[in-house]
Amino acid sequence: MRLFDFSLKFNGFDIDNARKTLSKIQALNDFEFNDYVEKKQEEIISYHLQNNPFYKSFGKGIAIDRWDSVPVMTKRHLQRPLQQRLSLGYGLKDIYVNKTSGSSGDPFIFAKDKWCHAMTWAEIMDRFSWYGIDFNSSKQARFYGIPLDKKGYYKERVKDWFGNRFRFSVFDLSDEAFDKALKNFKASKFKYINGYTSPIVQFAKYLKRKNVILNTICCSLRVCIVTSEMLFEDDKKLMETQFGVPVVNEYGASELDLIAFENLTGEWQVNSETLYVEVLDQNDNALPNGEEGRIVITSLYNKAHPFIRYDIGDIGTLSDKGSIRKPILEKLTGRTNDIAVLPSGKKAAGLTFYYITKSVIEDDGNVSEFVIEQVALDKFMIRYISLNELSGDMKKTIAIEMERYLEPGINVYFERVSKLERTKAGKLKQFVSNL
Repeated sequence: MRLFDFSLKFNGFDIDNARKTLSKIQALNDFEFNDYVEKKQEEIISYHLQNNPFYKSFGKGIAIDRWDSVPVMTKRHLQRPLQQRLSLGYGLKDIYVNKTSGSSGDPFIFAKDKWCHAMTWAEIMDRFSWYGIDFNSSKQARFYGIPLDKKGYYKERVKDWFGNRFRFSVFDLSDEAFDKALKNFKASKFKYINGYTSPIVQFAKYLKRKNVILNTICCSLRVCIVTSEMLFEDDKKLMETQFGVPVVNEYGASELDLIAFENLTGEWQVNSETLYVEVLDQNDNALPNGEEGRIVITSLYNKAHPFIRYDIGDIGTLSDKGSIRKPILEKLTGRTNDIAVLPSGKKAAGLTFYYITKSVIEDDGNVSEFVIEQVALDKFMIRYISLNELSGDMKKTIAIEMERYLEPGINVYFERVSKLERTKAGKLKQFVSNL
């Protein structure tokens, strides 16, 4: 039984038709493909101008036949209650709702209509199939976070069961935790590893210390696919050596889709079927391929919620060797997360703070930006921008969560500020270690 497909269909995502639609798009010739993209751009703008009050107000000056007249939107434009951003006719039963990770420091809740989300999964499954991965039959070793509250924890475990995957926690990167992971690899027929880059790098370093090549004890392992954080070449070489399999780089955003995926020839191939990806300068002008600028993305299928010329907060370069049909991402800047080192010597991935700061991410748009800085082994500073001061109860909740996810003895301090320091690329890092 194809359990993964069944779980998508059960939740209202028509994956069969989405796959067929994607195949038809991929079968278009170059002329037809160019026409398809232009029509989808016009269609999605027209739809939201007619059916989305938020976007109608946001895009007052748009001329439908002039793409450069479409304003660039950022996460900060979207930090308002979700109901204010939904298109007319869409209720909670018609949409997929989730939160962004906040890795850029600008968290918010977003929505996709169910057809858009089905197309997202069709795209992801297509790319993974390049490496022989079938989500219905290929067992995944998953290095992601997991909620620690009972409801959230068991919900993710059920999803993991339907997804044919086993989740390793990124909250504990100690040798003791990796000892248990290694035993699991010995006992399970994992076909691929998937997850955040930094904890997987830490696992590879552990294997090197233990002088273990992973696919010699887990012979079914074929590939490792990393996402969400920058993959450095030295780390990739280390992982390929210690895992004994190729390491593939994925670039995506939960509110959009899979953005780029390393193809079989080592190119970072951009998703041109369900997204339209541009690189713009600081004045919102499109840059020619080969020049570095802001990555701005349009979701061609999301009618429930507009993501049109959406500045994702990254800096990158599209290769001049690419085309509208097959764009190639030549360089991406600024998707790294540090490792937190705690008083006991325990390590935790920077993306751990996504789960800790969930209590800050509310649908009322109060907190617009935040960063967490580790200033000592036991001291963390949370700096944030908000409409209103965080209450004492909220601060206490966050402090308790920090101890629960990390370890006792953690001291958490808060500072409400009017401005947060950004990198040279203009991006916030959610977590920075000063150790």
